[in-house]
Amino acid sequence: MATTSLISTSVYAQAVDLSKWSPEYVKSIAGTKDFDAAKDCGAVVPNDYAGNVSYWYTGPFEADPQIAHDQDKAFWDAFHAAYPNIKTDVQSITYNELLDKFRTALLGNSAPMVIRLQILGGVEFAAKGYLNPVKPEDYGFTAADFWPGALKSVTYDNTLYGLPTNNETMAFIWNAKVFKDAGLDPEAAPKTWDDVVAYSKQIHDKLGISGYGLVAKQNAGNTPFRFMPQLWAYGGGSLDETAASPTYKSVEINNAGSKAALQAAYQMYAVDKSVPVSALTNTQAENQAPFIAGQLGMMIAHPAEYAKMLDLASKATGADKATADAVVENMRYGLMPTGPDGKRAVVFGGSNIHVVKPEFVDGGKVDEQAVRALICMWDSPEWSTRLAWVGSNPGNINGFLTTSMKQRLDTIKFLDVTTSMLPNGIPFPVLPESPEIMNIVVPDMLQNALTGNMTVDQATEDAAKKIETIIAGGGGGI
Repeated sequence: MATTSLISTSVYAQAVDLSKWSPEYVKSIAGTKDFDAAKDCGAVVPNDYAGNVSYWYTGPFEADPQIAHDQDKAFWDAFHAAYPNIKTDVQSITYNELLDKFRTALLGNSAPMVIRLQILGGVEFAAKGYLNPVKPEDYGFTAADFWPGALKSVTYDNTLYGLPTNNETMAFIWNAKVFKDAGLDPEAAPKTWDDVVAYSKQIHDKLGISGYGLVAKQNAGNTPFRFMPQLWAYGGGSLDETAASPTYKSVEINNAGSKAALQAAYQMYAVDKSVPVSALTNTQAENQAPFIAGQLGMMIAHPAEYAKMLDLASKATGADKATADAVVENMRYGLMPTGPDGKRAVVFGGSNIHVVKPEFVDGGKVDEQAVRALICMWDSPEWSTRLAWVGSNPGNINGFLTTSMKQRLDTIKFLDVTTSMLPNGIPFPVLPESPEIMNIVVPDMLQNALTGNMTVDQATEDAAKKIETIIAGGGGGI
């Protein structure tokens, strides 16, 4: 492929100072730059190019809000206007069906040329040799146009196999009234995870309710998404995923930081009893009812949690209605707490776009120019933002400068806070075995310690042996 770098994105990437990233900074830069995706991408692939491209992704479905459908339609209208001679074969496949359908298509050499997968979804396919390596420059971008954590999430064996399309991180949520009633500052999130332990105990001891919404269910993705930020902040890790250039060969689940994080969880559950007794079987969904009822002080969730609380409040009646409305009014979002050394961390989520190798594509050919045009448009500042409208953030950092981003910040409450966690985002280990480590080994470690089946030291050592066995034996894949 020839490489053509877009001057506009290279220049504007320098205008976003990641060292200043904060809710205030995110708001200040939104709406400060205009972009023309059709013109910019025309410098990568001429707008009169004639070809074809096939694409699978998870688009909006019936349960999604209308704006998601509107933005999706607007993109395809804009793409066809920018490239009227490129024919598209597009399939929108549900989140839960996409991976299995892609696996089947690969085995039958009938896959699409381009596919967008949830973060880490591509690791399995890269490891098995189904995906083409990519370079940002091939699509009009530079590495500076994307979050380092996002690029790390799609780098396997030191090779980049996709580009980030949208990124997401969660934030720390608390009930200001509960804080005030417990004698805590109602407008300040706990600064450290040690504070979370102390606050949770104070809330429980003074008010008789659960302080922190601990999630520890086995074989559930909610568990690592909420425990790993705590473990990373204390200086732990499953492997060396927190390193700037991780090797994923060094097991860290039994280091001092990991043990400190597990000890903190044990303190809340077994000693202070300041978290729900049902934490062992809880997902985040089980935190929602007690939170809206004013019976839970703190939890971790997405910006969409506010909308969920509004929905729950709208369905409440009588005295429950007044309580629910008060909870919504007192709902606050803040940055994740730090560890003892000031380290702040959150799981880096989102999606990446990938190019399939020709031999696995239906027809055995990949139209490289048409592929470049599609990816350039999809990952442009404008469309990277608009296509992520309801629940994520643009994969292209320049999207934060757009008018669309300003509109989102003005209409989606607390988006600025969760967005501000992006620089602290850490992807799960980019290995085919990562789901087993995160969804099985980490929750099992929590269960062993919280139930007293093992001591903290024993639970972390047991987890370390399991991870060592997993990465030594390989696995994963189709």
